[in-house]
Amino acid sequence: MRPDRPTNAWPPAPTGRIEAQRPLPEEYEEETEAWERQPAGRCEPGERSDPGERKAPKPPRAPRARKPKPAGTPSRRRKAWKRVGVGVVVVLVAQFLSVVSYNWFTPPRTSFMLQTGEPTVYQYVSIDHISRFALAATIAHEDEQLGTRVGAFTWDELTQRAQAWSKGEKDPSGSTIPQQLVKNIYLWPDQDPFRKGLEAGLSTEMSLTVPSKRVLELYLNYAQFAPKLYGICAASWYYFDTPPWAMTEHQAGQLMGVLPLPERVRRNPNGGIDLGPAADPLAWDLINGAANVWVPRQIEGMGGWQATVATVGITDTANDHAAQRSNTDACSTMPDAVAKRIASETGH
Repeated sequence: MRPDRPTNAWPPAPTGRIEAQRPLPEEYEEETEAWERQPAGRCEPGERSDPGERKAPKPPRAPRARKPKPAGTPSRRRKAWKRVGVGVVVVLVAQFLSVVSYNWFTPPRTSFMLQTGEPTVYQYVSIDHISRFALAATIAHEDEQLGTRVGAFTWDELTQRAQAWSKGEKDPSGSTIPQQLVKNIYLWPDQDPFRKGLEAGLSTEMSLTVPSKRVLELYLNYAQFAPKLYGICAASWYYFDTPPWAMTEHQAGQLMGVLPLPERVRRNPNGGIDLGPAADPLAWDLINGAANVWVPRQIEGMGGWQATVATVGITDTANDHAAQRSNTDACSTMPDAVAKRIASETGH
């Protein structure tokens, strides 16, 4: 049975017509006024706020601390690789600039000199003041293709050397002048594959950025000719008591024989290279063979000393620069370090 309708309820308007709005019953008006008098704020469900009291606002929440990402996440790995990439680029750019700087800059020490330690005997000499016989002998004995080859070596030479190393055999071709030069400047004497790889890259860069004439000049200034004695300036005075621009063909050939084993070669107390009974047999063979057979034969095969030096762009002679022999880079007088070495060896 349906309950009676509340007396304060509005009867529904008959369908089809709109009646004028009737006023609210008195009970509704009282409840509405009481609600409007309540203070602003949020009430708990089922409660009414007391008009006389307000709830204190809740304190603000502290921000949540972010959990650190575990090591090895993709973002961290990307950052690490990015740092590594930037470091590699910086090293490559610095190394490239270092190689290019050798077009004009000749440091007084190389990596090889520093590794062997002091006292080092060395003095720079310009290529203008080096005997053309010595330049031709160096090209003929060390690297005939220095001025005609693109790069530091040919692909055939590289593959032959790699195959020989993998089989434990002797190097069939030997190092070219650019390879020997970068080894002296940057690297160390061991024959390990890592060093050989660096040598191949650096020497190629050197060959492509530094002219062959300048490469030859650097090589003759940094090559070792005796224990802790470097460069043709010091060598010509040490062995022959003569400036490098006055060396003869035979003296130049002898110096080429010194290059493979400089630690085994000694100066004769009376001057010259010691080839007497006390000389190292292998050094004796290399020096005599180079001076009397190999170097003259190779130079002749290249068309003579003038044609040989022309392969690196040299068409003048050392005498054409005689007016500049008072310059410090002419090596016209015996270096002090050479004089001290001779005095220490001879006792006077």
